[in-house]
Amino acid sequence: MTSETVSTNSSSMSGAEMSVAARAALGSVESVPGVSKPDSILTVDNVVRNFGGMTAVDVNHLEVQRGVITALIGPNGAGKTTFFNLITGFDKPSSAPRLIGGPSAAEAAHTRFNGKSLANVGAAAVARAGMVRTFQLTKALSRLTVMENMMLGARDQPGENMLVGLIKPLWIARERAIAEQAEELLQRFKLDDKKADFAGSLSGGQKKLLEMARALMSKPSMIMLDEPMAGVNPALTQSLLGHIQALRDEGTTVLFVEHDMHMVRHISDWVVVMAEGRIVAEGPPDTVMENQAVIDAYLGAHHDTDLGDDSLLSDEAVEQLAKEVEREDDVRNETEGER
Repeated sequence: MTSETVSTNSSSMSGAEMSVAARAALGSVESVPGVSKPDSILTVDNVVRNFGGMTAVDVNHLEVQRGVITALIGPNGAGKTTFFNLITGFDKPSSAPRLIGGPSAAEAAHTRFNGKSLANVGAAAVARAGMVRTFQLTKALSRLTVMENMMLGARDQPGENMLVGLIKPLWIARERAIAEQAEELLQRFKLDDKKADFAGSLSGGQKKLLEMARALMSKPSMIMLDEPMAGVNPALTQSLLGHIQALRDEGTTVLFVEHDMHMVRHISDWVVVMAEGRIVAEGPPDTVMENQAVIDAYLGAHHDTDLGDDSLLSDEAVEQLAKEVEREDDVRNETEGER
């Protein structure tokens, strides 16, 4: 299925139908880094971020398919969150276009979202374009209520204009509409009984739910979740997974960072793997988990271990891996001592 075919048919399809078609289209995509997608919503080129003499991110080309769940995985320090920051406007690439002394046009960083360039724009402009994100450490405004946090996430609020804000009839209708939208989302995320509570009083998992719900107040085309399961009580994990799948089924594109390989295997439609700042693999979850470059990046010498094998959840498997790592550390320490 070509991009033109997907775009032509999308106007007459529901969100769920678009998602099914998008996932089916991925079946013909080759599992190689930087591969083109049938209907990419996000395209990233030449994004580099240097910190002193260290290169944290060096992504030559990446496309994210519209209407599916894409997981961005990699070991600690791979550059995943930095990459999120760069494409959402919270950080600026070292390869950003500059008037003097910068990279050539062919080498300069460039990001396109929904067909529009996001080069050299800030986080607010990226969000207005329809791409919003959550953070690894939640950003709830603790001294505002849950409802107030939600209402802050809506766009097109006339009351933000100082002159308009003085005349209640000019903004009250929009405020009521925003409140109704917030109520619906809080009910969906089962936070409606907390709407009058201060956000700071919520549990870690509830704050994750609030941040996701608040992001949806702007009605984004794509949502980016940075470790949505980190620090979440297991009782809420299944709820979060259900919400992420529901977003996809409604037609929202999802890109998320996650370390839990079992969750990645069971929820994602496509997986992108980063190691040392670069994209080293792409493909369906089952294919990626068996990719040698991915296994090397995560487990080093444990080449016979399937990253998504549920048997790894057993206590015996965890203990065996711990013993092997301990033996390798002993050998490394002995070698360094001989030097």
